[in-house]
Amino acid sequence: MNIKTICVLGGTGFVGRHLVARLANRGYTVKVLTRHPQRHREVEILPNAQLIGADIHDATQLQQHFAGGDAVINLVGILHEFSTQTFGAVHAELPGKVADACRAAGVKRLLHMSALHADAVKGPSQYLRTKGEGEQRVMQAQGVAVTCFKPSIIFAPDDNFFNQFASLLKLSKVLPLACPDSRFAPVYVGDVAQAFENALENDATIGNSYELCGPRIYTFKELVENVAKMLGLKRWVIGMPDSLARLQGKIFDKLPVKVFTTDNYLSLQVDSVCGCNGLEALGITPCSVEGVMPMHFANKTQRGLYDSFRRVARRD
Repeated sequence: MNIKTICVLGGTGFVGRHLVARLANRGYTVKVLTRHPQRHREVEILPNAQLIGADIHDATQLQQHFAGGDAVINLVGILHEFSTQTFGAVHAELPGKVADACRAAGVKRLLHMSALHADAVKGPSQYLRTKGEGEQRVMQAQGVAVTCFKPSIIFAPDDNFFNQFASLLKLSKVLPLACPDSRFAPVYVGDVAQAFENALENDATIGNSYELCGPRIYTFKELVENVAKMLGLKRWVIGMPDSLARLQGKIFDKLPVKVFTTDNYLSLQVDSVCGCNGLEALGITPCSVEGVMPMHFANKTQRGLYDSFRRVARRD
């Protein structure tokens, strides 16, 4: 399958920024649909990349922008619900609209980002159930060659997960942690982007779903403790009892800024580890957390010290 022009939904998000840059630099023409193009002008600096203002939930606009393209990549997802964005609309309904628009516009190839252990029936959280519904809809689409990807938590120097905990650890010597024994196999964003690229023109991947994991499994508590070590901080990470974790989720549900919700708690009841790591099948050797993040945090710490010295120098 000869792919030249790719339309990307979610191309301004964390994974999207890495994937769009990778594809654009490989010579693909990449069209990035976003509701707020004025916020993401950095995309237009990339060679062969176009930033297009569009409502991705409008089926007519999807068909219009997909027309003439060779492939569509859907990376859109949310961790928390808001009044304007629900799990059902984003994870279940949108993939169905995307698949229908691909068929109507004559686009033959669709790559879709699902989630590890997404399950429309047995998923313990709305996040995992709706992700499962979306995956079902695209995999059952007629006339479109589909490949799905199901990653564990994705990391990189510009991620939200590791950097959020780094910020929390700097604020206090003690950090209570919900679901400390939940397990993850963090996967590097560059490996995820490479998995999409490798699958793009490989017909053998059509109809398959690939679980994507890094080389090592950690408990939640181990991951956060490792962040403290990488920052050179002595911190006490305390695992919360299950009853307190549930209570924390209920309290945080009511806050306008979502940090940890009941749905997050329910998602953490399923270990985010692979039964079969699809990176190997796609010819990718996964990068480890230890191979990427320590240098990032070391540089970040050095920049912080440098800024502190500058402030002291200015006062003197």
